[in-house]
Amino acid sequence: MAQGTKNLCAFVAHHGEENTKAMGGDYIDVIIFAAIAAFLVLRLVSVLGKRTGEERPRDPLGMARGGDMARGNENTPENVVPLPSAELPETQPEADTPLAATLKEISELDARFDALEFSNGARSAFEMIITAFALGDTKTLSALLSDAVFVNFENAITQRERAGETREISVVGFDKAEIIEASLAHKVAQITTKFVSQQISVTRNEAGDVMEGDPDVVNQVTDIWTFSRDLRSKDPNWKLVETRSSN
Repeated sequence: MAQGTKNLCAFVAHHGEENTKAMGGDYIDVIIFAAIAAFLVLRLVSVLGKRTGEERPRDPLGMARGGDMARGNENTPENVVPLPSAELPETQPEADTPLAATLKEISELDARFDALEFSNGARSAFEMIITAFALGDTKTLSALLSDAVFVNFENAITQRERAGETREISVVGFDKAEIIEASLAHKVAQITTKFVSQQISVTRNEAGDVMEGDPDVVNQVTDIWTFSRDLRSKDPNWKLVETRSSN
């Protein structure tokens, strides 16, 4: 998906350069970018809502950087979250545990719910949210986040823009996307997923100089995100309601 979006954005940039004097060119570009944003949201609907279906002010993602570090690919595209080259191993919560019991209870209340499909969808949501945050795409974020979390992301983006800073985040691959907690209260389900990913993250100032991070270094990053859904709602989508580090 990310590669396709990258190619489409490259086409748009080339199209705009050759047609800056053409009537209506800017309007066509706006339509194409709007279509990209709509596609990202629809992608989340297809994977998160079906059965087969302290922290720095400018960074609300709750990322805990650490672990192994290695040289990154110098050609990694900025602000793009590519899909990993291979699928993660299929993992299910251990049987006869409180976690497995809660997930079973959720599935009994929502016939569309499947733990493995949820994990896959959560990983897609993770990629889309990080991409949207780096791009400052508040429209996409508003569809994926709870109101409280959205306010934090929006404030961070606003502060970044006022400071003339830009954020570049590339997810090189995933080591883990695992459900670690689940709760159910008054038919409102919350599921917490631990993501261990390989990322390149850079913050630049208005002049384009690196303020934080290194564009040539891949860091192992651990994120713990909680998604929630009212099982009584006809809306099949889960929204991000909390982010925290592993520490």
